[in-house]
Amino acid sequence: MMKAPNNFDEFQETLHLGVPSNTWPVVLQALWHDANGDWHAAHHLVDQLTDPMAKWVHAYLHRKEGDEWNAGYWYRQAGRPFPTMGFDEELKMLVEAVLG
Repeated sequence: MMKAPNNFDEFQETLHLGVPSNTWPVVLQALWHDANGDWHAAHHLVDQLTDPMAKWVHAYLHRKEGDEWNAGYWYRQAGRPFPTMGFDEELKMLVEAVLG
């Protein structure tokens, strides 16, 4: 069992592993899959979740997919403005928000 990372740098150090720990928060697992290029696995994990953090991750995933209309919907659901930053910067913000 792998403990959750404490910060974004530690999160990045886990990206070489085969899978994220199932003891991590689901949204962190989703971000891990996305950072490893598996958008579908990431989306599957957050698709049915209803908390604000999951909605933000869902929005980010749809923005990254290129579906701005759907992303906009999820950003509104999460109470977040549609970002103008790059994906890497938003990923870092999301990971840091999850890790609190």
